[in-house]
Amino acid sequence: MMKRFEPLSLLLVVLVALNWAVDAIFDWNAVNKIFGSGTGSDIVYILVGVAALTFIPKLMDELHLGRHGAHPHGA
Repeated sequence: MMKRFEPLSLLLVVLVALNWAVDAIFDWNAVNKIFGSGTGSDIVYILVGVAALTFIPKLMDELHLGRHGAHPHGA
């Protein structure tokens, strides 16, 4: 089921990362402009945080972290 939401999670994380870059460079926050500086933007940032957390198991697997014992790759 989580596999189904992976593209949406990735899109959210990338869009908010770009928003943070634009905010740092140009001092313009698109999330605050769209949702206001209150509860709306808080909900967006919470959703993005949860979306980012869904990638932790995949990242750990890709980096071969959390495995017991050494399993060298290649020769």
